Amino acid sequence: MNTAIHLVYLACAVSFVIGLHLMNAPATARRGNQISAAGMAVAIFTTVVVLVRDHTVTTGAVIALVLGAAAGGLAGLIAARRVQMTAMPQLVSLFNAVGGGAAALIALGDRVVSNQAAVTGVLDVAIGGVTFTGSLVAAGKLAGRIPGRPITVPFGRPISAALTLVAAALGVWFVAGDANSWLLGGVTVAALAVGVLLTLPIGGADMPVVISLLNAFTGTAVAMAGFVLDSTPLIIAGGLVGAAGAILTKLMADAMNRPIIAIMAGGYGTGDAVAVTGGSGSAAVREITADDAAIQLAYAGKVVIVPGYGLAAAQAQHEAVALAEALTERGVEVTYAIHPVAGRMPGHMNVLLAEANAPYQQLKDLEESNPEFARTDVALIIGANDVTNPAARRPGNPVSGMPILDVDKARSVIVLKRSLGHGYAGIDNELYADPRTAMLFADAKAGLAALLSGLHAYAS
Repeated sequence: MNTAIHLVYLACAVSFVIGLHLMNAPATARRGNQISAAGMAVAIFTTVVVLVRDHTVTTGAVIALVLGAAAGGLAGLIAARRVQMTAMPQLVSLFNAVGGGAAALIALGDRVVSNQAAVTGVLDVAIGGVTFTGSLVAAGKLAGRIPGRPITVPFGRPISAALTLVAAALGVWFVAGDANSWLLGGVTVAALAVGVLLTLPIGGADMPVVISLLNAFTGTAVAMAGFVLDSTPLIIAGGLVGAAGAILTKLMADAMNRPIIAIMAGGYGTGDAVAVTGGSGSAAVREITADDAAIQLAYAGKVVIVPGYGLAAAQAQHEAVALAEALTERGVEVTYAIHPVAGRMPGHMNVLLAEANAPYQQLKDLEESNPEFARTDVALIIGANDVTNPAARRPGNPVSGMPILDVDKARSVIVLKRSLGHGYAGIDNELYADPRTAMLFADAKAGLAALLSGLHAYAS
C-alpha cells in the first residue's frame, strides 16, 4: 500500500512538471493547466485515502475539510466566472495572498501539536506572512483601492530591518528548543508587518515584477509547509512554483533593466500619473483622424499592433482582434508585439488577446518583434507608453537601459491613446514627437471601433 501511494504521488509530481512545461506556449497552456489540476486532484484524493487508512482524522475534521473545500471551490468558481480580464492581476495577487496565508496557518497549527520540522515551520510562517500582507497591498494597488504611486512610511526601512532581525531572533529561539507558540506568533506578527512595509513603497511600474516575486514567495512557503506536514506532493508543487516564480522575476527584472534589489527598495513609478490632454493645439505632436489612420492601415503591407495597459483598461481586446482580422482579410500581414512588462502582470497582454481568440502564431515577444519593425509599414500602439519610449536608449532617465520595442524603426507609427499622459515611469515619451508618429486621441475601445468602421467604409 505504501509503495502504491508513493508511486501515485510520483505520478502527480510528474503531471505538475509536464503541466508547467506545457504552459510555456499559449497553444498548449490550457492543456497544461488541466494536467496539473488533475494531478493535484489525484494527490488530494490519495491523501484523503491515507488519512482514512491511518485513522488520523476525526469526524469533526472531515466535516471541516469538506466544508472548507466546498466553500473554497465555490468562491474560486464564482471568481473565475465573474472576474474581468483587466482585473486578473489583482486576482492573481489575492491568490498569492491566500496561498501564503494558508501555508503560514499550516505551520502555526502544526506547532501546537508537534515539535517536528522546526526550521521549516519558522521559514513557512515568515515567508507566508510576508507574502500574505504583501500580496494584499499589491492587489489593493492594482485595483486602485491603494494609490499606485510609491507610498513612503516614515522610518519604514529601518523598521522593516528591525522587524526582520526580531523575527530571526525569535525563530532561532524557537528552533533552539523552546518551542513556545508565542515565539512563532511573534515571527508571524513581524512578518505580516514587513510585508506591508516592503510593498507600500513600490510603485506601479514595478508591479509585474512584484507579482512574480510574491508568486515565488508563495511557492516557497507552500514547499516549507510540505516539509512541516511531511507531504511530498506539497514539497514538489511548492518547489516548482517557487522556482518558476523566481525565474520569471529575474526575466521581468531584466526586461526592465532594473536589479531586483532596486525594485524591492521601491520609489520607482508614479502609479497614478496625471493625464495631460492632447489636442490640436499641441505643437510637439502630430494628430491624425480615425479615417486617415484607417486608410493608412488599409494601404499597409505589414502592420504590427503593440498592446499596452490602455487596451486592458478599456477592455478593447476584442476590438483589436476584430481590426486585425479585417486587415488580414485585406491581405495585410498583422502581428502583435508584446513587451514582457506590458500591462500589470507577466503575460497580461497574452491573456487578453488569447481571450479574444487572437491567433497564437501572431503573438510575438520582444526578441521576435524587434527585427520585424524595419520592414513594418505601420506600428499601431494601443496604450503602451514606457515600453516604446526611445529615451531608454539614452542614460540619465528612469527608463535608461530598459529593452524597448523598436517601434520608431517602422515607416509610420500611429499611437492610439486618450492623452499625452505619462506612463508609470513619470516621463514624456519621446516617440510622440517623432515626425513619423501620428497621435489618435481616443479611448482604446472607441478608437479601435472607429478604425474598423473607417476600414470598412474605405473597403466598400
